[in-house]
Amino acid sequence: MLSTVQDLGRAGYAALGVGRSGALDTDALRLGNALLGNAATAAGLEITLQGPTLCFNTRCAFALCGADFSARLDGQLVSAWSAIQTQAGSVLELGHARSGCRAWLALAGGIDSPTVLGSRSTDLNADLGPLPQALRRGDVLTLGAQASTPRAPSTRWSLDPRPWFALTGHAPLRLLPGRDYAHLDQSSVTALCNVEFRVAAASNRVGVRLNGATLRLTHALECVSEGCVPGVVQLPPSGQPIVLLGEHPVSGGYPRIAQVAAVDLPRLAQASPGSALRFVLIDLDTATRALLARQRARADLESRIHSRLEAT
Repeated sequence: MLSTVQDLGRAGYAALGVGRSGALDTDALRLGNALLGNAATAAGLEITLQGPTLCFNTRCAFALCGADFSARLDGQLVSAWSAIQTQAGSVLELGHARSGCRAWLALAGGIDSPTVLGSRSTDLNADLGPLPQALRRGDVLTLGAQASTPRAPSTRWSLDPRPWFALTGHAPLRLLPGRDYAHLDQSSVTALCNVEFRVAAASNRVGVRLNGATLRLTHALECVSEGCVPGVVQLPPSGQPIVLLGEHPVSGGYPRIAQVAAVDLPRLAQASPGSALRFVLIDLDTATRALLARQRARADLESRIHSRLEAT
């Protein structure tokens, strides 16, 4: 079981050696928060592969967005992407991920832990956060004041997950050439977007390690360590690529052969060990337009949810 407290991340400290961390799919967390009337910045739980069992000691509401974890509330299956009411003593059981890898559990009022450098996010790699480790048996999470009087509607209503949740097998991940792409040999250029890669078991919140065709450079490069961002595709000496995720180190020195388009990072976050990945090259303009379209759609949906809550 790997469940951690996450919000939108710890921005602005990379120059001091502190990474952003935060939810690997901020849209999923934001939409869960919107369903409950929370602020977009409210902290929730990021759940990976195997979910916890949670007991509520007060009336509350929750929304689970992301992969299907066969959630049961007091023994009854409940829908993801929905605002669900609980009572004091209710038990929420989350099983194994049936599709994908991760889900985000938003809770009415948000998780009310102290902030560290402006965020409640857990960074396991840096041992940072008010709860600097994964959730453990017996941990107690304090919720904000709204928890006992949630704004979620009394009747269950749901979002259509299809625009927001897609697995990596459905379509290739969009990729931009990186600074060192031109140094790949011809067979590696061909393989990058024509060969299927598999997600290695060693993948985590730091990055997705890939197994597949061994990629090679035309000559050895001497790279100076410099700043990293999520989605950078690094090529270590093994020739097996690593795609960085939200808990990546703030700097790195491996050659950077590509960059996963930001719009596809939520799909990458759902890549479970053993799953297949394929890539397709696009240009910066295409990547930018796709990201802006997703951001506009999410903002519009948040606005419509807010209006509906205000009307109830």
